[in-house]
Amino acid sequence: METIMILDRWLHLVAGVMWIGLLYYFNFVQAPAMAEATADSDGPGPAAIGKYVAPRALLWFRWAALVTWLTGAYYLYTAPYYSLHGAFTLGVGADNAALTSIGIGAWLGTIMLFNVWVLIWPNQKKILGMVEATDDEKATAKRIAFLASRANTVMSIPMLLFMHASVRGLPF
Repeated sequence: METIMILDRWLHLVAGVMWIGLLYYFNFVQAPAMAEATADSDGPGPAAIGKYVAPRALLWFRWAALVTWLTGAYYLYTAPYYSLHGAFTLGVGADNAALTSIGIGAWLGTIMLFNVWVLIWPNQKKILGMVEATDDEKATAKRIAFLASRANTVMSIPMLLFMHASVRGLPF
């Protein structure tokens, strides 16, 4: 069982790095590049990014988010010093600072997962032309995806800090 927990934790870490790395790529690289490509009348336009890069990056982004959340939930469920219920109730009644800390991190991660699958991905499909949308619907989709993505960027650092704070003195 300990081997499975170690593998789960490593998968959680790898998927989490991919998820947050792509989140930062979208916010700090791709979004500004798309704006520059749209404004550049002599360049190839945003189609190169929107047609080839963005769909593939979004595929890895959303599945990395889900794998990160599922492996984290599994770890909380199976670890003897945590509990999934205890984390999501922030350790209320357990007098356990680690549960409170990892619970805040888990809630932030859950909100971020929701943003990826419910707000960012459906709206990106409209923006990238993967589903039909009017120009007004695309404009609304851009705003929603932008705000959800920026919210995730803002939540990512506190999420990581709360999760890290919970492991002080724990194995692996």
